[in-house]
Amino acid sequence: MSGPLNILYVTSEVVPFMKTGGLADVSEALPRALRAQGHDVRVVLPCYGTIPEDLKGVRSGPCSARFNGDSIFAAWRTARFPDSDMPVYLIEHDLYFWRDHPYGKGNTEYPDNLERFCFFCMAVLDFVPQTGWVPDVIHCHDWHTATIPAYIKTRFVDHPLWGAMPTVFTIHNLAYQGRFASSLMPKTGLGWELFTPKYVEYYGDINLMKAGITFASKLNTVSRTYAKEIQTELAGHGLEGVLRTRADDLCGIQNGVDLAVWNPTSDRRIPANFSVADQAGKRVCKEALQTRLGLDQKDVPIFSMVSRLVWDKGISALVTSLDQLLKKDIQVVLLGSGDLSFEQALLKVAQDNPGKMSVTIGYNEDLAHLIYAGSDFYMMPSRTEPCGLSQMYSMLYGTIPVVHRTGGLADTVTDATPGNLASQTATGIVFNTWSDRAFINAVNRALRLYGDASAFEQVRRTGMRRDFSWERSAREYVQLFREAVAAP
Repeated sequence: MSGPLNILYVTSEVVPFMKTGGLADVSEALPRALRAQGHDVRVVLPCYGTIPEDLKGVRSGPCSARFNGDSIFAAWRTARFPDSDMPVYLIEHDLYFWRDHPYGKGNTEYPDNLERFCFFCMAVLDFVPQTGWVPDVIHCHDWHTATIPAYIKTRFVDHPLWGAMPTVFTIHNLAYQGRFASSLMPKTGLGWELFTPKYVEYYGDINLMKAGITFASKLNTVSRTYAKEIQTELAGHGLEGVLRTRADDLCGIQNGVDLAVWNPTSDRRIPANFSVADQAGKRVCKEALQTRLGLDQKDVPIFSMVSRLVWDKGISALVTSLDQLLKKDIQVVLLGSGDLSFEQALLKVAQDNPGKMSVTIGYNEDLAHLIYAGSDFYMMPSRTEPCGLSQMYSMLYGTIPVVHRTGGLADTVTDATPGNLASQTATGIVFNTWSDRAFINAVNRALRLYGDASAFEQVRRTGMRRDFSWERSAREYVQLFREAVAAP
């Protein structure tokens, strides 16, 4: 199929309607990039109670889902992305979605999450025919939308619209799989005949991620290296065997950066703009960051992190290393939330090191932009990282990433080895083996780089010149969509 595509983009979160992580950023930027290339993209997400009223649009009609012999009714709404004519549809059901958080409170998920998101997927397939618009392909994201490919290949196989509909399923993070007790199988809307190791059964439980992997026409994840890693025991989280059976249909497409939002030359959230050619504004941002967070006004390297404070982000290495690192003439800035034990440990170290370390629990978009703009180094000691956006943000803002070689970090950061410095291709500090010692050694390498003003500026400017725009990635997605259409 040639020519523009009609793409139904189904996700559990999207900026500015709902955001808990990078999925929301991708779900806003990728549809815009596809739209800019001439494709008709329409985004669907749940109508969470915390979405501002002015973003919810208008109620457009009823929709329903049928589970275990019962029909559950809801409504669908039509809205628009701000400053765009791109439609956004929202599934409105107060019992399921009128809650303070999309997935759960703290680290505890809502006990009815399987039912909530299976209902969402079924309602999507119910309301879209009412719009009169017919998609060429459905693009699904992570376990929350994974039953759509399964419904299409099973209960909707004879449906006049959905029966031969191609689907693409994107894995953003394989660690989160939507695993639930087998007793909830009737709540999925799928027949018990699918509760086998070949389809959705996983060590006696239901695994919704597995359903998406099994039934989608094509699969992808968010970096080339991660696509390889998830087919191994190291990063496959128990699904590596299933993924290997779909290896011919699996690829990696690197996430991009929305340059309308993340661009130091035009960013309105930072006190001074700057560019590769004119770095004066970065010095202003560094001083503003120190002032805002109560750090000593000193010309020392600032190491920062904006992250979920969870195991897979390698936070344990940071916590273990801080006492040693803070003996050096550096400052450390953290913004994020996650495991209570990590939050408490980091706050305690910050309390013991006033003027040298700042920890802000939670998320603040303005502060995040200032951190990227005002820091010298950005820490990502992730154990695994499917793609990562932060290392790309940091490079664009002249903040040199210090990363573990895994997933998208391996694909996007070029280590400052002597050879790469000589060829002027280095963009960061990379350590190969995950350990506390390797992380400390990487920080020490960063400090030596900081002490070499010429090399430091070269690495900084090389990173700022990198092209992380969504245009290239969007073209790769279009090719994947066309492959799915050719073999649904």
